[in-house]
Amino acid sequence: MGQQHLATEPGAEPVTVALVEDHQVVVDGVRSWFGPSPGPVALVAQGPTIEAVQGVTADVLLLDLNLNGTMVLDRVSELCQSGQRVIVFSEHEEPETVRAVLDAGASAFIGKGRATRESCLETIMEVAADRPTVTPPMAQAIATDERPHRPQLSDKEREALLFWFQSMSKASVAARMGIKERTVRQYIDRARVKYAAAGRPAPTKEKLLICAIQDGLIQPDEVTIYTSLAARTSQEPH
Repeated sequence: MGQQHLATEPGAEPVTVALVEDHQVVVDGVRSWFGPSPGPVALVAQGPTIEAVQGVTADVLLLDLNLNGTMVLDRVSELCQSGQRVIVFSEHEEPETVRAVLDAGASAFIGKGRATRESCLETIMEVAADRPTVTPPMAQAIATDERPHRPQLSDKEREALLFWFQSMSKASVAARMGIKERTVRQYIDRARVKYAAAGRPAPTKEKLLICAIQDGLIQPDEVTIYTSLAARTSQEPH
């Protein structure tokens, strides 16, 4: 990741962000980071609750975990499964909290305590482009993970990988799961990030499949060539 991603190409649309944050001083600070329009990132909506920005179309949802004194960690999975790119923006940087957020499907975690304008904008633009990214709190959470030495994949990540391994295109996986294609890409990229963080990079589909089988996340007999119902019907003798 580099500074080149912070520049907006002439005529390019800015990355749009909806911010869920209940402290006005933080809202003002984030707005100042984005700067005047036109810029690479634009704040298109903000509110103190998740409901306040529902219905708003934005490339990225920047979400504080503690809203009005209530932790909303249990809402992260729901938001991600609806197809939103969620970046958690929180002061709760404990590794177990960060791991829970990532397991729930968040694309990234930005710690309020050490965030800078440049790092925040870069993470937002990486996530908006569906590129995997690892922030300092994420790196610490992964490095201190004492769970078994295999990446912990969410049920949705495993399901997306399985369909993809069955030679389904990402568009077909999305249709099968009832989600957006970009969400499928996120699931696959997050699996790659987790394996890379565990010291077992899997840059290709074949390497990722081998790692998943080695860890028992995918069974070899599950990886059969998927045939659609329409194709199976056409192949049946008349």
